[in-house]
Amino acid sequence: MDRAVFDRMAALEDVQWWFVARREILSTVISRLVKLPDDACILEAGCGTGGNLGMLAEFGRIRAFEFDAEARRTAEAKSGIAVAEGSLPDEIPFASEKFDLIGFFDVLEHIENDEAALGALASRLAPGGRIVMTVPAFPWLWSRHDERHHHFRRYTRAHLADVAAKAGLHMEYGFYFNTALFPLAVAIRAVKSLFRIERDEDTLPGPAINATLRTVFAAEKHLVGRLSLPVGLSLCAVLTIDPALQ
Repeated sequence: MDRAVFDRMAALEDVQWWFVARREILSTVISRLVKLPDDACILEAGCGTGGNLGMLAEFGRIRAFEFDAEARRTAEAKSGIAVAEGSLPDEIPFASEKFDLIGFFDVLEHIENDEAALGALASRLAPGGRIVMTVPAFPWLWSRHDERHHHFRRYTRAHLADVAAKAGLHMEYGFYFNTALFPLAVAIRAVKSLFRIERDEDTLPGPAINATLRTVFAAEKHLVGRLSLPVGLSLCAVLTIDPALQ
C-alpha cells in the first residue's frame, strides 16, 4: 500500500468505526467458531500497523510479521509486541513454529498469487489449527478505494472457497459482513463513480456519526455462527486443512 494509506491506518484504527467494529466481530468469530488450546500459539500474517494485535493477544501467545518497515515500527510501538519482517508466499518467519490460529485480515487481496499465499500459511498450521481471514467482497464493488489500496481483486464466497481448496484448505465457515451499511455504501460508490468524485473514504467522521456507524456495524457480531447474510462489503472465512489431505 502507499505510505499515506499506512499512515491513515495507523491514525484511525484505534478509533474509527470500521476498524473498531471489525475487531469486535473478529473477536466473536474466534471465541465462537474456533476451539483453541490453552496457551495457543497465534500468528498475524501481514499485521500492518498493529491494530489487531491487542485483540489477538487475548487468545494466546502472539507472533506477527509485516513487510513494510515503517508499519512494523508503528505496530511494535503500539502493541509492545515484536514484529518480524516477512512476506507471502515465500518469506514467513518463525520457521520452527506451528500455529493454532493464523489471523489474516484484509491482506490476501494485496497478494498477486493468492493460492500460493494461502498454501504457505496452511503449511504453518498446527494440527487442528485454523486460519481466520477477511477480504473485500464482490468484484462488481471495485472502486478507486481498491486501486488506492493496491488490491488485485475482490472475492465472492465461492471464489475464496475455490482458492482455499486449491491451497489444500477447507472453508469451515464463510459469511459476508458489514451488511447493514451495504445499501448506503453501494449508493455512495455509485454517486462517486457517476460524478468522478475522488474524496478519500478513510476518514474519521464526527463523534456521533462514528459511534452510530460502529454500533450498527458491530451489531452483526450477534449473527456470527447463527445466520449467514447473503451480501456484505466484506467476507470472513474460517479455514482448516482439508480433511481429505490429512
